[in-house]
Amino acid sequence: MIFLKNCDINFLPMRNEPFYADGLKFSCKRCSACCRYDAGFVFLSEKDMNNLTSALNMKRNEVIKTYCRWVGDWKGDDVLSLREKSNKDCILWDDGCKVYNMRPLQCITFPFWESVVSSKGAWEIAAASCPGINSGSLRSKQAIEEDIRLRSLEPIICKTGSNL
Repeated sequence: MIFLKNCDINFLPMRNEPFYADGLKFSCKRCSACCRYDAGFVFLSEKDMNNLTSALNMKRNEVIKTYCRWVGDWKGDDVLSLREKSNKDCILWDDGCKVYNMRPLQCITFPFWESVVSSKGAWEIAAASCPGINSGSLRSKQAIEEDIRLRSLEPIICKTGSNL
């Protein structure tokens, strides 16, 4: 047993910084693993929809009919997401992204999503299927939080509030 005499114990404050406070490494390897093989959702904002109509040279209702689906979110609302092919690839993937230069913000900001950077464990789970995570350039905490902020500024299209 250790006894301390005549000393003050300074307690370390709880760390309020996220695990990525010193930044995270990421460099896209263009492997398309985030676009293919697994089911998922690519939620669309009005800005995303405008970009898609321009990139695909289609009207909004045509883009929705051809490339989108309505899915329920955690609040019970129907929100707009890209479809998937029968093999689980993104509907816009065809030997690469058909709209890469105007892809949705969700795609642009991967892997710096709130759900992925919520914990070291979540980050490592994402790293298991993405060879770009933990390699390449160091992304600062500020840049990571800017990506999260940008996504919060672009609300997902909700069926009840959209101009269909």
